[in-house]
Amino acid sequence: MLLRLLILLAVLVPQLAAADVVRTERVTARLVAEAARAAPGDTVRVGLHLEIADGWHTYWRNPGDSGQATALDWRLPDGVTAGDIVWPHPEALPFGPLVNYGYEDEALHLVAITLPADWPEGRPVRLEAAARWLVCADICVPENGTVALTLPTAATTEPDPAAGPLFQRFRARVPEPAGFHVAATHGDRLELVVDRPLGRGAEARFFPYEAGVIEPAAEQRVRRDDAGFTLGLEPKADAPPERLAGVLVVSESLGPQTFTEAFEVAPEVAAAPTSASPPLGVLAALGLALGGGVLLNLMPCVFPVLSMKALALVRTGSGERGRARTEGLAYTAGVLVTFLAVGGALVAARLAGAQVGWGFQLQSPVVVAALAYLLFVIGLNLSGLFAVTGPAGVGGGLARDGAAGAFFTGALAVVVATPCTAPFMATALGFALVQPPLVTLAVFAALGLGLALPFLFVSLVPALARLLPRPGPWMERLKQGLAFPMYASAAWLVWVLARQAGPDAVLAVLAGAVLLAFGLWLAAPVERRPHRVTRAVGVVAAVVALALLAVPAALRTDAVAAEAVEVGEAWSAERLDAARAGTGPVLVNMTAAWCLTCKLNERVALSGGRFEDLLARTDTTYLVGDWTNRDAAISAYIDRFAHPGVPLYVVYPAGGGAPEVLPQVLTPRTIAGALEDAAASG
Repeated sequence: MLLRLLILLAVLVPQLAAADVVRTERVTARLVAEAARAAPGDTVRVGLHLEIADGWHTYWRNPGDSGQATALDWRLPDGVTAGDIVWPHPEALPFGPLVNYGYEDEALHLVAITLPADWPEGRPVRLEAAARWLVCADICVPENGTVALTLPTAATTEPDPAAGPLFQRFRARVPEPAGFHVAATHGDRLELVVDRPLGRGAEARFFPYEAGVIEPAAEQRVRRDDAGFTLGLEPKADAPPERLAGVLVVSESLGPQTFTEAFEVAPEVAAAPTSASPPLGVLAALGLALGGGVLLNLMPCVFPVLSMKALALVRTGSGERGRARTEGLAYTAGVLVTFLAVGGALVAARLAGAQVGWGFQLQSPVVVAALAYLLFVIGLNLSGLFAVTGPAGVGGGLARDGAAGAFFTGALAVVVATPCTAPFMATALGFALVQPPLVTLAVFAALGLGLALPFLFVSLVPALARLLPRPGPWMERLKQGLAFPMYASAAWLVWVLARQAGPDAVLAVLAGAVLLAFGLWLAAPVERRPHRVTRAVGVVAAVVALALLAVPAALRTDAVAAEAVEVGEAWSAERLDAARAGTGPVLVNMTAAWCLTCKLNERVALSGGRFEDLLARTDTTYLVGDWTNRDAAISAYIDRFAHPGVPLYVVYPAGGGAPEVLPQVLTPRTIAGALEDAAASG
């Protein structure tokens, strides 16, 4: 019986993979093979399998703040070759103020072994390696040992069913090439910009291949947008690396399970965008917001509303200073409350993951149509077609005297100000949108205070009030004249609506405006109290007009918003990358149909023969992005520059280098100087 057993073992042993195992108190190390038998000339995967005791860990190729990577020194038969270790993605392992990169419980370090084609079939292959690893808990213990594996050979390579689950589990942790665009910038922080959406419950972490690139223990801040996310990293060295090579790990918990993906990335590191504005502190941002709010009063969208309140102040006269002060304070309250409401909505949207900025509500066709209705109705009121007696009545209440009328006029001033951007505003809002919510709201409050200051000063300071002209018949004439800027603004908004939702939406809103005017005329005639039937017909007409606001929402389409670019080309991320690879500068103009500052700049500095000659002379590629409707790619681009919205003008120098963000109000000299400097840098 013993003789038969010995004979059986003599037959079977050459066919089995024999392994030398190293055991310590902390780690059990062995070589394992994915194949039960390997064919000559084939490549098979083997791995150093480390089973790690509870509370201990080993290290990745970059150990993080401290530690040492596991290493293998192979001793192989002639002709047999081993590849480099293929590392599964690590975990971040905090230890006090430090963070290490490594593995707990177990690790499998994968290596490709290739047999020579002339290896005798049936002859086993002895694979042997001197393994070294560092295992740590509260203390660190360097360990080593020789691990070995005898791998049978055969005519064909055969998988080992017993080893399959182990290799499958760790192959899933090996990073795959990223199938999406990844960029990297370097400024005060390193930023990894990823064009791949990240869910609200998902987390992302970057592990660099090289030590000394980032601070492992520093928080990696995630900033989401519609197109992807940006991962903020703390650089460890003064000089940035040429490439930010490493592993991006994205994990998301769905119920009791966590799904993890790992991607290999290596984007070139570009300098972060530069701007003419110096870095801001909170006080500087508040000051710029205050100044920008004052200048906002001079914008064409706000000036008619301010004129309406100036008329009310003249009508009040110098003898009623108490009433003037009340209206000045009420107007200021209306401005501040509305600005804080807009700021709060913007903060809430950004915290929810939406990429929005100043004027974001005008990307909604329904809001644009409703605002066109509002300005049209106020114009009718100023023209004397109707009057509303309630203090908060639409149109009438906004244009009449009294604290309620002043409050709602302040609210109206904020609403009509959103298409405009005054000097200093972009810098202040760009700072605000990347700050904690309370700082953001403080900047919005400062902007509102600046908008309210001129009228507030006149209402509180008698000496300024005496500079106003005396009341007289001219006031009624001027009041009627102020209706025409309202009509013009309403007409402009209808044009914006055509860009957003097409001609059918325009027809619906124009019909609604006629019905609204008819209904208001019936429901609130000037000279006599309306009959109940007349009032009812007017109310029905107004309700139908408001119901027609649903048409623009139903017809909204990005295809309608696409407009041929008269000068330059339509922007896309791919076209920008191709243009930057060329020899000349690149000018990017992010604009929107509802942005009055954008249209003014395009008329003054970004059109005409002089501008086209400048583009040709400097060999500049001019790209225009249309943000009239929401566009995830444009939103992501704007957010990378910490910009509040449009307009955004970015110049990329010839031959590479950091892009420059231009001021929001352009002159021909500004754009010429920027493009000539960008061309000369190449």
